[in-house]
Amino acid sequence: MKCHFPQLITIILSCCFHVGLSEFYTAIAELEKLLETEAKVVNSLNTYLRIEEERLQKVKWLSQQYADLYNAANKDVETFLSNPVNAYLLVKRLSADWETTNQIVESLESREVIQNITNEVIAFPNKEDLSGAAAALIRLQEIYLLDAATLAGGQIKGTIPSSNLTAGDCFELGKHAYSQGNWNRSILWMEESLLRLELEEDLQPLKTADKADIYEYMAFSHFSLDNVNAAAEFTEKLIQVEPEHPRAMGNLLFYQIRAAEYEMNKNEKGDTGHNIPVEFANNVGLDPAITKAYEQLCRGESLKTLEEESELYCYYTTNNNSYLLLQPVKVEILNFKPKIAVYYDVLKDRESNVLKEIALPQLARATVNNGTSGQVEFASYRISKSTWLQDYQSMDIPKINQRIEDITGLDTEFAEALHVINYGIGGHYEPHFDFAHPDEVVSFIPELGNRLATWIFYLSDVPAGGSTVFPTLGVEVKPVKGSAAFWYNVYKDGSVDENTRHAACPVLAGSKWVANKWIHEFGNEFNRPCGLSPYM
Repeated sequence: MKCHFPQLITIILSCCFHVGLSEFYTAIAELEKLLETEAKVVNSLNTYLRIEEERLQKVKWLSQQYADLYNAANKDVETFLSNPVNAYLLVKRLSADWETTNQIVESLESREVIQNITNEVIAFPNKEDLSGAAAALIRLQEIYLLDAATLAGGQIKGTIPSSNLTAGDCFELGKHAYSQGNWNRSILWMEESLLRLELEEDLQPLKTADKADIYEYMAFSHFSLDNVNAAAEFTEKLIQVEPEHPRAMGNLLFYQIRAAEYEMNKNEKGDTGHNIPVEFANNVGLDPAITKAYEQLCRGESLKTLEEESELYCYYTTNNNSYLLLQPVKVEILNFKPKIAVYYDVLKDRESNVLKEIALPQLARATVNNGTSGQVEFASYRISKSTWLQDYQSMDIPKINQRIEDITGLDTEFAEALHVINYGIGGHYEPHFDFAHPDEVVSFIPELGNRLATWIFYLSDVPAGGSTVFPTLGVEVKPVKGSAAFWYNVYKDGSVDENTRHAACPVLAGSKWVANKWIHEFGNEFNRPCGLSPYM
């Protein structure tokens, strides 16, 4: 129920004017009618006061929610935002929850305060931000096998615990999963929302979710999984809490008819295959084996045999370069064919910070090349922001490029500029190649040849998740600040190496920064001579 004080006064006065046509002062009998009006005024004002008190209780509760989140963040911003649940809560509080706050605050004075806040704040997250944050949490849940209750409690490895999610927060995640066709995940979040809603009913003044809405989404999700009996059951529960629901009776009849049809078909054909949930498939279009390996590697599960791992080793190298004689580079070999190496302590903390400081104001939403059209488009499968750093932007950048040359023996004169990336909430990049296939229209400079090799600087430590993985090879490169990964994308005969398919795992905790250097074939004809076979 909504009530504005000016509107209330207007209603009361209209009643008085209606009675006033009888000229009250001329007869006591007419004055007695005013007592009825007086009673209505008292009742109306009492109703208004009750509504206002309830509203203020809700506003106080909402204010405390914002204050708790802000105070927790203010202690250590970086640590706070390293927990993706906190990041999701921050986005939701300033998007969907802010709309709720606006609806609750109804007085003219309060509305003016809210309007001033909205006008003064430079940026508010929008619906796309909320959708993206929800998608990130569900992605983390799926890849790292996190249950809804643990995630809702903010218990994530490598982070300090976050604030608990409310029933409404869980409902929002369930809605997003539903919109993506992830029916099982939607059901799990709706169940968690129900559990938290029952606890909230006695502990707080504001109901953050509606039980009828939860039941309806659960019914739809179960029906989408061919669990028609469950869909009917949840629709019956919906009718119990909201008998006048506009869709419930029609939906229930539909589900009951479908359930009867399934039962008839089962008896006739012996088919018991329906009502079995089918998990939502990630990375649609990828080989399921690649997807499975990608997710296993992200979780830190080793895919190499003990014999294969025993052959890997670490060493120091100067790469026959005079600049490295006084300080050889520490190298770890993670794979032989193709050779994937990690070089440690090749970037100073100061240099990492310089690159991040220059990149920060330039960051833009990540784009990728469409292999069919050649057009650059927003990356729906890459959650990050990035920018390109030119040599003239800092005296450190040419020195960093020279260091890559010293270690790899390759020429970076015609390489692409440093590509600095910061990954977002649950930021990731699904399995992909850095090279261009012969039939692809490339966005990078084709006259410089293919991307011969990839060098990745890790500009930050990542407490959990965020590894670079090679699903075909079973290789995981953990991000360590100051280190760099290196591999060749093409064979010596110029053909592309399909085994270099790699991915950036979702960031489970922390903020991941990297700087890529793609080295092209042009200018390296003598540094890495071509051969008649892939390895010769």
